[in-house]
Amino acid sequence: MADNDSNSIGWFLAGLGLGALVGVLYAPKSGRETRDTILQSANEGREYVTSRSQEFKGQVGQYVQKGKETLSRSKDQISSAVEAGRQAYRDAVEPKS
Repeated sequence: MADNDSNSIGWFLAGLGLGALVGVLYAPKSGRETRDTILQSANEGREYVTSRSQEFKGQVGQYVQKGKETLSRSKDQISSAVEAGRQAYRDAVEPKS
């Protein structure tokens, strides 16, 4: 999943750069207007990357929380199984009256 996100971001940035280059080559605008357009596109790209990274952080946080919960449940189950084994051993070893 992370590979797919980083791959998408890479293609987005490559497209952004290619689009800026083509825009500069074929722009009917003045140099100042072209620079402003490129700056605006770069800012939009930065905002996109920032928002995607925030989403990614949120997803990672959810996965970490689920992992902690699963680990806690497993730990409880193992503790119960160990205690049941100890009790079964005590019952088997103790002399019956």
